[in-house]
Amino acid sequence: MAGGIKQWPEDERPREKLLKSGPETLSDAELLALILRTGDAVSGKSALDIGRELLQQFGGLRSLAGASTADICRIKGAGPAKAACVKAALELAGRTLAQRLENNERYTSPRQIFDHFHYAFRDRRKEYFLALLLDGKNRIIREVRISEGSLNQSIVHPREVFSPAVRESAAAVILVHNHPTGDPAPSREDIEITRRLREAGDLVGIKVLDHIIIGDGTFLSFASQGMM
Repeated sequence: MAGGIKQWPEDERPREKLLKSGPETLSDAELLALILRTGDAVSGKSALDIGRELLQQFGGLRSLAGASTADICRIKGAGPAKAACVKAALELAGRTLAQRLENNERYTSPRQIFDHFHYAFRDRRKEYFLALLLDGKNRIIREVRISEGSLNQSIVHPREVFSPAVRESAAAVILVHNHPTGDPAPSREDIEITRRLREAGDLVGIKVLDHIIIGDGTFLSFASQGMM
C-alpha cells in the first residue's frame, strides 16, 4: 500500500488493528512495524516495509532473534535505534517463555537448567560457556559467564571457573554451554574440558555436579549419562 502508514485507512493500520481486534490478529511484520514505530524517509519505506524486509532477510522471527544489532542495521532504514528496539522486544519475548532460575533457588534437576537457558541459547550462533555457583544446599548463588566462542582448553581455563567460585564460597558448580548446531551430543573437546574442570574442582574442594549442553529443544546432562 502506497504512502506512509498514517495515510492508510484506519482499519489497515497496525496500531488501530491491534487496539480494535487484539495483537493476535496482526502478522509478524505488522507487530514488528509497531516496534519500529517509524519508516525511513530517505528510502520511502514504511515501518511495515522494513518489518517485512527484516523477516524476509533473516528467514523469520526466530532467526531475527539470533541476529546481532549490526546484522539488523545492514537493512536499509533499520538503524541502531530500530535495531535496539527489535532486540529488546525479542529478548522480552524470550524471557516470558523461559522458566528462569532465581538466586537462592535450589537446584534439583538438569531440566531446570534447560528450561532456564533454552530460549536464550537456542538461536545463538556462537557457543557460550557458563558456570552456575551453588552453596552447600545446592541453592544458586549466581551465574558466571566464562567464555564466548568455540570451546577450547585455552578459553575455558580452570582459573576462570573456580576463581569466582572461591570468592563466593561456592560448594559446587554446574557447567553449562550451548551447541549452535542444535545437537547436544558432546564433542571430544567437551569431554576433555569436563574432565579437567572436575579434577581441578576436586583439588580446590569445589565439586563439579554436572555439565549440561543445551541444544535445540533438547539437552544432554553429563551426570545423567554417567559421564561425570
